[in-house]
Amino acid sequence: MTETKLTFPAGFTWGAATAAYQIEGAWDEDGRGESVWDRFVHTSGRVMHGHTGDVACDHYHRWRDDVALMRDLGLRAYRFSVAWPRILPTGRGVVNQKGVDFYSRLVDALLEAGIKPYITLYHWDLPQPLQDAGGWLNRATVAAFAEYTDVISRALGDRVKHWMTLNEPHVVVLSYEHDWFAPAVNDPALGPVVTHHLMLAHGQAVEVLRRNVSGVEVGIAPDYWLHMPASGSNADARLAQWQDCVSNRRYLDVLFGRGYPTELVEHYRRLGYWPEGKEGFVKEGDLQIIAAPLDFLAINHYSRNIVRDAAAPDNLPPTTFAVDKTDMGWEVYPNGLYEVLWRLWRDYRPRQLYISENGASYSDAPGPDGHVHDARRIRYLRHYFAAAHRAIEAGVPLAGYFVWSLMDNFEWARGYTQRFGLVWVDYETQRRIPKDSALWYRQVIAENGF
Repeated sequence: MTETKLTFPAGFTWGAATAAYQIEGAWDEDGRGESVWDRFVHTSGRVMHGHTGDVACDHYHRWRDDVALMRDLGLRAYRFSVAWPRILPTGRGVVNQKGVDFYSRLVDALLEAGIKPYITLYHWDLPQPLQDAGGWLNRATVAAFAEYTDVISRALGDRVKHWMTLNEPHVVVLSYEHDWFAPAVNDPALGPVVTHHLMLAHGQAVEVLRRNVSGVEVGIAPDYWLHMPASGSNADARLAQWQDCVSNRRYLDVLFGRGYPTELVEHYRRLGYWPEGKEGFVKEGDLQIIAAPLDFLAINHYSRNIVRDAAAPDNLPPTTFAVDKTDMGWEVYPNGLYEVLWRLWRDYRPRQLYISENGASYSDAPGPDGHVHDARRIRYLRHYFAAAHRAIEAGVPLAGYFVWSLMDNFEWARGYTQRFGLVWVDYETQRRIPKDSALWYRQVIAENGF
């Protein structure tokens, strides 16, 4: 059987992604302030094995070597986040110039290496003083985010043209509704106001970026889980639609000028979570600010969620998960990426789409030969890249693909138990070893296909 080579469009952006708290370390150095994640990891019982991001991959000190590693792997682009508390230690007010200088040096090194920087403004590390004042429950945090955006975009906007405002706002909402992630508020009634303030912060940041950065391209990076009914029953179908509304449409609809989904608002009104009038959190003009046109929509996608309603009959053929799963326990389901890309294009017609995160956790370690033979990750990426190529052939304007992650790193509440990296990291010595998948990816980039 002859295999067909899949070639991507000319100019397709191949990159890798990281987040500040997961790799930088240096949590209390050079004027950096405390974040909600610093407080979370230093609270007993929050993170597996008591792991913290205090050192992580020590990228703050080893960034030159990491840029050289990216250059050697042939990356065309690098998506990274700026740590808000490294720029404004208390969230607003006095600027920490050492923090600004760190990112300025990083950007210069990336450009010198021929790597295009894509900056994410917020990847969950809210300055703790803002959280102490209410965090995303407080509308003043929206103004603080605009101030932070203004500071860092003035500093870097002459060289960085691609910006993402928020990473996975739904995870931030869940961190208020539950106690899994920082700041672990654990009150389901708080979801609507946190949602709105996050989306308003996005909208105001878009205004700031358009004002400060000539030739800017700005987007946002929500996560998108594909929710599929466990059977052909109406009950399962309704539940899948509701989960899609709660985790996907609540952000995408308002971003694209449709307002919040009616069924979502009515549900929260019945629960008393969506006040109106003088007590309401949605103010006049907010929805127009949120719906500022995007230059691109970025999407983080890993797997699907099969939902089953307790009221569904038991005698219908079930939808079953594939046997193949990553070490996170997530199903390997490449067709889900195609479906997500097609749905987004069909339903919202963004100007461009990027896959801002996709990848797999596998625990392969260096073998006797000193190399990391992670054949499962190569197989995973091959199938997901093929799904992305199929979406392009179907007319989806997919402009780039950022593999998660450049290197193994701190995986939030799971600590260092998961390894998503193309590059293996020895956390004791900070030695980096490109895995077989990194070498394979280098060839994909060089050939713009596989």
